[in-house]
Amino acid sequence: MNTHTVVYPGTFDPITNGHVDLIERAARLFGNVVVAIAHSEKKTPLFNLEERVALCKASLQHLDNVEVVGFSNLLIDFVHSQGSRCVLRGLRAVADFEYEFQLANMNRALDSEFESIFLTPSEHLSYISSSLVREIASLQGNITPFVPTPVAQALQERFR
Repeated sequence: MNTHTVVYPGTFDPITNGHVDLIERAARLFGNVVVAIAHSEKKTPLFNLEERVALCKASLQHLDNVEVVGFSNLLIDFVHSQGSRCVLRGLRAVADFEYEFQLANMNRALDSEFESIFLTPSEHLSYISSSLVREIASLQGNITPFVPTPVAQALQERFR
C-alpha cells in the first residue's frame, strides 16, 4: 500500500474555492491526491457525475499530483483500490466534526488500519459550501468569489 496517496472523497456539487484550498494543501503534504467524486444520486446533485468530474479536472489542472475520478462503490473499497488507507476530510465548523468523527470511526471499524486526516480551510474560505453556492447561483447572485472560473461559468449557464 502506498501511504503517500490520500483520497479526498465528496460530492463536489460543485467544487468550491474551499475545496481547492484543501486539495492544494494536501498536494503539498502527500505524493498523490485522488479527488474521488461520489456518484451520490441520493443527494440529487445539480451536475451529473461526468460534469462534476470535468469541473474538478478543469479547476485542478494546475496541480501535477492530483487525479480526479468518479466512484460509486463503498468508500473504503474505493480507497483500497487506489492503493491507500487514508482519506482527507475538510472541517469548516464544529458542526462538521460530529458527522466526520462518526464516519472516521465507522471506516476504522471496517478496517482497523484506515485513517482519516482532517484539514480546515483557510479562514477566509471557511463559510463557503456547495449548497450555498448553488442557492446563490439559482437566484442570479455573484458566485465568482466562491468558485473556480469553470464552475462559475457552468453554474451561470445552468441557471440562465
